[in-house]
Amino acid sequence: MQALNPDRPNLPRVMIVDDEAPLAQLVAGYFEREGFEVAVAGDGETAIAQMRQWDPGILVLDLGLPGVDGVEVCRAVRTFSDCYIIMLTARVEEVDKLIGLSVGADDYMTKPFSPRELMARVRAMLRRPRRHVQADQAVASFGRLTLDAAAREVSVDGRLVDLTRTEFDVLAALASRPRMVLTRRALIDEVWGDGWVGDEHLVDVHVGHLRRKLGDDPTEPVFVRTVRGVGYRMGPGE
Repeated sequence: MQALNPDRPNLPRVMIVDDEAPLAQLVAGYFEREGFEVAVAGDGETAIAQMRQWDPGILVLDLGLPGVDGVEVCRAVRTFSDCYIIMLTARVEEVDKLIGLSVGADDYMTKPFSPRELMARVRAMLRRPRRHVQADQAVASFGRLTLDAAAREVSVDGRLVDLTRTEFDVLAALASRPRMVLTRRALIDEVWGDGWVGDEHLVDVHVGHLRRKLGDDPTEPVFVRTVRGVGYRMGPGE
């Protein structure tokens, strides 16, 4: 591990989990040169144990790990950490990407990939806007759904809903302009940052996951509505 750059003391720790040691070390080197503190693990069990002890802010996680695979690692990590998770996969089938995201990943990249692009994605995550919340705007209600922006809490029928950072940010972006339809690109810029590059259908995956957690029927959603050919907007919630 390398100590944090004293000129950039607020950078989060990064855990790289990949059984391809040369690739893991290459990626770790890029992060270290940017001033991050980095740890590397080559299997899922070790990764989960180190995540509990070390508590990094970013997890770069290979899907195809031996033994406990990346999906199971992601599922386990989400029980105790809200770190940003980027899944890496050598499989090109869309289902693998969706599986990774459905257990709480924030983004994915397909191998082979550019470490520079990975760094760009991470920088975009860390630049995510956190808009100032006015006291009278901190809590918004949409029928049975209540969103407390200051506390970063969402409840449905009074029951708290456990959302990842990205899921909350997508919902908060929609809730902040409830009468406006937001395109995928607008949501990408708002949540992932205007420097993010990749497949904009990433938004659809997170909306689908949000609906599942909120108990929103995708055929007749009341919380997050689809405006066909345009994007998404908040619904009345009942």
